[in-house]
Amino acid sequence: MSAERAAVIKRFDLSGAQLSAIDAYADLLTRWQAKINLVGPATLKTLWTRHIWDSLQLADLLPDGSQAVADLGSGAGLPGLLLAHRRPITLHSVESDSRKIAFQRQALRAIPPVEKVVLHNNRVGALEPLKADVITARAFAPLPKLLSLGYKHQHHGTVWILPKGQNLADEIEEATKCWTFRAETVHSETDKEARILCLHEVTPR
Repeated sequence: MSAERAAVIKRFDLSGAQLSAIDAYADLLTRWQAKINLVGPATLKTLWTRHIWDSLQLADLLPDGSQAVADLGSGAGLPGLLLAHRRPITLHSVESDSRKIAFQRQALRAIPPVEKVVLHNNRVGALEPLKADVITARAFAPLPKLLSLGYKHQHHGTVWILPKGQNLADEIEEATKCWTFRAETVHSETDKEARILCLHEVTPR
């Protein structure tokens, strides 16, 4: 067992069916990565930390009672599919690349959700409003563009939960030129330079 995998098992108390499912997902992603670019090639060596742990940590930040979660530009289904495997949510996984949607469809057989997953093979801006309780996106777009694309999918109580890197302060400064919001940040467990940005009351200026 790799040290990375063991650390994720310990942190999230994975065992039995959950661990088997995430193992199957990791194996499937590794095999498909040889055919299409699902994640950054260099990050595949640290898959369990860089992608699985990084996604699973967001489950602890979902507000109690969250039902509909929208994962925008979901790629390989990270973080959405892992959140749906951990929490009883309806996931709207939005991805315009049909090859990545094909991967997610296959992945759902390996890592079944607690409740329901709806795969949207479409651009974020082309969808009808999703009215999500939570909007998340991982490595999809800088904050100003992300808010512009995703705003129509929120409602008055929506929380945005967004993993962000070293440029977070610059992204927030740029976003406040066109948007108002209440922001909180949480330290990422997987990268000391990264933060998880939680936005409330997102409104255009």
